[in-house]
Amino acid sequence: MKIDPMCDLCGRYAETLTHALWSCEKPNKEKSRTQQWPRIHLRPTELPPTGVICANCDAAINQGQVGVGIGFLWHDWGDFPNAMARPSVTMEVGDDAVAVITISNPPVNALAIPIIEGLKEKFVEATRRNDVKAIVLTGKGGRFSGGFDINVFEKVHETGDVSLMPDVSVDLVVNIIEDSRKPIVAAIEGLALGGGLELALGCHARISAPRAQLGLPELSLGIIPGFGGTQRLPRLVGLSKGIEMMLTSRPILSEEGKKLGLIDSIVSSEELLKVSRMWALAIAERRKPWIRSLHRTDKIGSLSEAREILKVARQQASITAPNMPQHQVCLDVIEEGIVHGGYSGVLKEAKDFKKLVLTDTSKGLVHVFFAQRSTTKVPNVSDIGLKPRHIKKVAVIGGGLMGSGIATALILSNIKVVLKEVNLEYLMKGTKMIEANVRGLVTKGKLTRDKADKILSLLKGVLDYTEFKDVDMVIEAVIEKIPLKQTIFSEIEKACPSHCILASNTSTIDLHLVGEKTTSQDRIIGAHFFSPAHVMPLLEIVRTEKTSPQVILDLMTVGKVIKKVPVVVGNCTGFAVNRTFFPYSQGSHMLVHLGVDLFRIDRVIKKFGLPLGPFQLQDLAGYGVFMATAKQFRDAFPDRTFQSPLIDLLIKSGRNGKNNGKGYYIYERGNQPKPDLTVLPVIEESRRLADIMQGRKPITVTDQEIVEMVLFPVVNEACRVLDEGIVVRASDLDVASVFGMSFPSYRGGIVFWADLVGPKHVYSSLKKWSELYGSFYKPSRFLEERATKGMLLSQPASSSAAASRARL
Repeated sequence: MKIDPMCDLCGRYAETLTHALWSCEKPNKEKSRTQQWPRIHLRPTELPPTGVICANCDAAINQGQVGVGIGFLWHDWGDFPNAMARPSVTMEVGDDAVAVITISNPPVNALAIPIIEGLKEKFVEATRRNDVKAIVLTGKGGRFSGGFDINVFEKVHETGDVSLMPDVSVDLVVNIIEDSRKPIVAAIEGLALGGGLELALGCHARISAPRAQLGLPELSLGIIPGFGGTQRLPRLVGLSKGIEMMLTSRPILSEEGKKLGLIDSIVSSEELLKVSRMWALAIAERRKPWIRSLHRTDKIGSLSEAREILKVARQQASITAPNMPQHQVCLDVIEEGIVHGGYSGVLKEAKDFKKLVLTDTSKGLVHVFFAQRSTTKVPNVSDIGLKPRHIKKVAVIGGGLMGSGIATALILSNIKVVLKEVNLEYLMKGTKMIEANVRGLVTKGKLTRDKADKILSLLKGVLDYTEFKDVDMVIEAVIEKIPLKQTIFSEIEKACPSHCILASNTSTIDLHLVGEKTTSQDRIIGAHFFSPAHVMPLLEIVRTEKTSPQVILDLMTVGKVIKKVPVVVGNCTGFAVNRTFFPYSQGSHMLVHLGVDLFRIDRVIKKFGLPLGPFQLQDLAGYGVFMATAKQFRDAFPDRTFQSPLIDLLIKSGRNGKNNGKGYYIYERGNQPKPDLTVLPVIEESRRLADIMQGRKPITVTDQEIVEMVLFPVVNEACRVLDEGIVVRASDLDVASVFGMSFPSYRGGIVFWADLVGPKHVYSSLKKWSELYGSFYKPSRFLEERATKGMLLSQPASSSAAASRARL
């Protein structure tokens, strides 16, 4: 596959790579293939994609010169002529007496503060002018607006000054747009998201081009719509659908919007402005209705019906988003408008919007949004002018669960794959798993059958290295046995061309050991996928001190092509993610052996926000994985491990977790896992053997203390990872924890959360526990230093000593 070197923001072709983001040159006629440019598709409930962004656009965003609208969360990028244009709002009055007001703030016409001020100015001018009968609002470059500029949220979080948020809801949308003496029609193309859609909702009609995205994704950033969306959307599409769109942050297309009543007419892009002007004049001349959506009640239903719908929505939100306040606040605001009128709802919305912006939830989600954009800025890799090479064909060695997942991810992104196995039986199993993965997307309606057939045609199964002669990269994905991996690397070095990248999917083994028998040390790199590899978004890229910058850059680029979030880390046992989170299981076992109920620990950790508690996770992963990882960590870091006899006892009692249907929980087909009370005697025996419970008396702990005793050791190991320079920056570890270990994104990642809790509290708690229960809890030097100096854990290191320790 040819990886098109194009900026996902301004759409220009690459010339020089900077920050792993391409600098731009204007496309020439021979290169221009607009409709074939890479697209990014991401469900709105997921976190924002890391598209390829050129150095110019990236610098402009960081400096606030280019607004990042809320629509950036899941926008489908295409051609945009000039992302560096200065934000502006223009107005042109035609011979038909219609004023066309145009938002221009590439790439998505984000509603930055200058844009909002410009809109006020132009609307007031158009209303005042005698030669204007009606107004059309549109966006430049084929996009209406991607919403309010997220950069403003970050500034509010940094300063705590909510006054930086402009008064848009009442001042602009109600007073100037909706209550205008002249009709205003929104001409929508491409997208109208967040505040962009809210502006359109305030207009008196909405005309759209086909397949425009319409949505209010604000809740995915910890806030609610703040420009009147909570009031107007339900009045146009119905209460149930409006609630669904807001609480799921899921967009709809303009075709569905037309059926729901959100869009008044759909016309071609070429006819959009013409029809919108005619529609606006028709309203002015009373030939079409002049509708102020805030005053509509016909789609809300009776008060009793509305309250029942809201009641059900609250119950669902309490289950799906128990720790996120924005969902319940959104429903409260909607109810305010239903009970006391739309304007009262708008006032409450504006007030609660500003409160939510300052919550830890919003801070965490916005932090992850920006942190994800930074992972490809790797010193001495992305800043030295290298260009990524084209990766057309990849060999995957091993067709098990992980190898088949990796192969699936590659062919889904149009990269040819050679899958190698040791015998025909294993090869058939691997190819069947890949086919099932792809066909499953057809069943879900995400692929057509023809498309699936074309994707599967990119896969070729082999039993030897013959087909490796022209591969650009090999990804080894066999079991975690060092001699086997060493043999494979020795063989592929001989079988592959000299430019071929030699990657291992090992999750914990030191890459120096993996490549010990090869001479091409500069081509060896870790490509650690997380299971299932075609679903989980993180790609942990592991470099050694000998890995060439070109190889790192190439793998980062492939990661983006296959829609992964690439995070570059240094080489050590467990790398960044598994090393940081190994104490998660150990801390849980420590608590059990101190007398805390195992099932309570799982419940508390799930309530905190992780999808599974530590013991159900062990059941799911399999005890063999736990034992192997525990041994590697124990061998590497013997000073801070807790040796639990529990897993050995479970295996001896015939349990192997979900693999055989019996572990800590009972797994029956078609039923939810349920605690297996027959495991309690095994736990008691383990407690007797470990003998760490003082006086055989269980400790008494609160739920909050359980969270801290499980997760503070993780923070402690994260501090060591930061101190040793295993990651480029603390925010990379946050991104890795969210996308690799499913740490709740609304808590901002493991380091961000620890900074919110406070390094002093983390340090003092660990110090106390280390005195009571041993060295497992002993605070790291890095944590102690940060706590005593009053520094955040995420604060960049400035000492030369820290720099000299860096693995990157």
